[in-house]
Amino acid sequence: MSGAATAVPARARAARAPRPGGVARRQARFGLLLALPPMAVFGAMILYPFLDALRRAFYEDTLMSTEPIFIGFGNFAQLWEDGTILGTWVVTVVFVVLATAFTFLLGLAWAVVLNERFPARALVRSVSLLPWVLPSTVVAFLWAWMLNGQYGLLNAVLLSLGLLDQPVAWLATPGGAMAGVVLAKVWLSIPLFTAFLLAGLQSLPQEQIEAARIDGAANRHVLRHVAWPHLRPTIAVLVVLGALGNLQQFDVIYAMTGGGPVRATTVMSIEVQRQAFQSWNIGLAAAVGVVWFLTILGPAFLRLRTIMREV
Repeated sequence: MSGAATAVPARARAARAPRPGGVARRQARFGLLLALPPMAVFGAMILYPFLDALRRAFYEDTLMSTEPIFIGFGNFAQLWEDGTILGTWVVTVVFVVLATAFTFLLGLAWAVVLNERFPARALVRSVSLLPWVLPSTVVAFLWAWMLNGQYGLLNAVLLSLGLLDQPVAWLATPGGAMAGVVLAKVWLSIPLFTAFLLAGLQSLPQEQIEAARIDGAANRHVLRHVAWPHLRPTIAVLVVLGALGNLQQFDVIYAMTGGGPVRATTVMSIEVQRQAFQSWNIGLAAAVGVVWFLTILGPAFLRLRTIMREV
């Protein structure tokens, strides 16, 4: 009798117990429910504008147009024929390569310095982060003032040292303007590179460094044969992220040169702004945006491949 009484509640508990498959389905539905709000925001704020810009790239849509007219690849052909897109793409690539390369080299050198022991190292490390916390537009105006041809700090220093006979309008020449915007962007980005590379250096086992130095390796050999292989994954991520950020750069260049002189610093972002808000040619602006997006796809693909390998 007691055995039968015990069996009944056991069967009832088994009947009430949730099935594994049912739990998994409820968890999946709950997870989808949680993902719906960010998916809706992504669709409204990013996906829809992107698809709309992609559509407008194949239409003639200007301030004088009563309604958009489908012209196929006409916008792309116009950009190619007048040399706008090719020249802008070359300027963009030059800026990205120079800014990323110099940021990495200087960031690595400064990370090596900060990794050594010296008085007030903590203070120097803290001060090194200041460019990172400043607004990029403020940094742009700061460098534009230092490079100004009439009252700039650089001219004042060089004239006082006797290295110049007369002031130089650094941002008024194509080469000087490109060097100026690259310098400003490098100064703004060095703290980020330095922080990541310094973290990588500090995670390097000290036993390996000590063993290399016992074997007679100089500092450059330790950096090349011990630290570099350890930092390689961090370097790959940093270079890709730096290139992606520089491909999307707008505010520093626009505040310093506005894309000039003579389109010398007109990158893709500046060209989109010009076509859309100065020429009011939405179709051409969208076409430039498509080329810009395809250019960004290269570093983005490398970044995604790196993430998938890590996973």
